[in-house]
Amino acid sequence: MIRVKIPYHLRILAQVGPEVELEVEKPITLNSVLDALEERYPVLRGTIRDHVTGQRRPFLRFFACGQDLSNESPNTPLPKAIVSGTEPLLIIGAIAGG
Repeated sequence: MIRVKIPYHLRILAQVGPEVELEVEKPITLNSVLDALEERYPVLRGTIRDHVTGQRRPFLRFFACGQDLSNESPNTPLPKAIVSGTEPLLIIGAIAGG
């Protein structure tokens, strides 16, 4: 099981708690996890990735094992701690302002 922590505003939309567990087929990549998340919670389609381009929404970031994966290829395999379920994949809402 892959553990995913999602930001508050997406939790409310999907009506879930702070963390969800997903069955994801190998290879375990950011794209495969997001595909599984959107399949299980269709209301999240288009909120994390753009419908047309599939690109990450500007004010969301992805972290795994203390590393920012936001600008990595979405097809790069995720760290072993994520794959084993030891650590969660974090989807974080970025904060902007001045």
